[in-house]
Amino acid sequence: MPDGTEPLQLFGFWRSQATFRVRVALNLKGIAYAETPVDIDSDATKDPKFRALNPMGAVPALIVDGVALTQSMAILEYLEETHPEPPLLPRDPLGRVRVRSLAAIAAEDSHPLIVPRVRRYLTETAGFEAGQWRAWQHRWFAAGLAGYEARLAGAPETGTCCHGDAPTFADICLCGLVAGARTFEVPLDGYPTVLRIVDHCMAGPAFERARAIHQADYPG
Repeated sequence: MPDGTEPLQLFGFWRSQATFRVRVALNLKGIAYAETPVDIDSDATKDPKFRALNPMGAVPALIVDGVALTQSMAILEYLEETHPEPPLLPRDPLGRVRVRSLAAIAAEDSHPLIVPRVRRYLTETAGFEAGQWRAWQHRWFAAGLAGYEARLAGAPETGTCCHGDAPTFADICLCGLVAGARTFEVPLDGYPTVLRIVDHCMAGPAFERARAIHQADYPG
């Protein structure tokens, strides 16, 4: 477990939803880190040095005591176990399973279908043209957003955040999904509960600092 004297090293990419999740969790827990950009739109992820950190060639990777932690949700679980305050999971088992289930809508159901390696396969191997890829993107962003809206709207557990009034894994994942949807100009009509929660969370400094536009490799 890091002693806090040196910033942790995070390998990420400005647009990566998965890196966004880790940034937000680190910010919320007050853990110092320095990010090294890895351009996932190029061949950078094929570099043997990076593949030694993550054989899947994906971001993020968080270096802790010389060990490369990968997969954003596993990293969030590690941070929750080693830095329990402020908590990003509810105390009760039913609350925890609800939050993890909501988080999985983005992290497991939607996001994996629109990452660059899927785009490359569909456009370079499966014959997708630009318009077909865009339709594919919009389809899976919309599926995730609709799933969140249906689960959140009117649920007694929903507060100013996805579960109560403090951010959890569910809010971190939802904000990343909406950020990605906005980047790729996915229509957001029809998700009022989602947008209310995202606007509330993104007004907080931990979420704001994790935004793509604040990252060193942001191209804008």
